[in-house]
Amino acid sequence: MELKLNFELVPDSCWYSNLRSILSPAQWDVVRKEAYARADGRCMICGAPAKRLEAHERWEYDEKNEIQRLADVVAVCKACHEVIHIGRTSLTGREKEASEHFMKVNGCTYSDYRKALGEANEAHRRRNAVGEWKLDLKYLEKFTK
Repeated sequence: MELKLNFELVPDSCWYSNLRSILSPAQWDVVRKEAYARADGRCMICGAPAKRLEAHERWEYDEKNEIQRLADVVAVCKACHEVIHIGRTSLTGREKEASEHFMKVNGCTYSDYRKALGEANEAHRRRNAVGEWKLDLKYLEKFTK
């Protein structure tokens, strides 16, 4: 099943390491505002109109070569962002709301939700076996031209 909204569990060694910690506040503003402009006031995942969007970094992992690559920065609503970061969301006591949003956006069942979460946790476990990820930030080159 192809999912519009999925979990994006970052390897533990990459926690608290994000663009906001790498870029200056002015550079981060350029990146996030470009995502907001592409979104045109709508969540780039579920399509819901939103007065306030949140910038989310999309990472891809080359497990063989141990490379964490920034693939995109997208503008998402709070509800989609809570699904994406389900681990953090669970700690805040909002997993039930996140699971309901996941099922609504994907048009799926609770069983599908649990299966996708299991697959995300398995990928997270594998990626945690990598000691240190090499960072590929080529995505940001378009902002320096």
